[in-house]
Amino acid sequence: MSLHLDTNAYSAFLRGDPEAVFIVEHAPEICLSPVAIGELKGGFLLGRESRRNLERLREFLASPRVDVPSIDDGVTSRYAEIFKQLRRDGRPIPANDMWIAACLEENGRDALFSRDTHFEAIDGFRLIRNRDGFLKWTGEAPQVRGS
Repeated sequence: MSLHLDTNAYSAFLRGDPEAVFIVEHAPEICLSPVAIGELKGGFLLGRESRRNLERLREFLASPRVDVPSIDDGVTSRYAEIFKQLRRDGRPIPANDMWIAACLEENGRDALFSRDTHFEAIDGFRLIRNRDGFLKWTGEAPQVRGS
């Protein structure tokens, strides 16, 4: 099972958000698209801890559990299909998010962890927004707090 991370999911993980940390730590395989990496690096360059955040990203990407797919002809064709479907349905989403979705779908990833609900507009797209959704996707029973 492979989990693709959206930019906001990695950012939540980096900030130490407990739900995001749980999901990232328990995902069997992780994928981060070049588009998300570009968004992250751009945000880091605007922040006070640019060097530290860039180093943490390099360490994250070096993990054997993390894959960075390339943007090839298959991804560009999938992007075009997503673009057409969303335009036809009158439900456009940001261009970078269409690229992220195209990378996920063309490279056989199972689901996207994101806090953005607009991904739900893509036909047949599997979106994980929280720990319960992640546990349902992996087939694990949700943990009862306090037990």
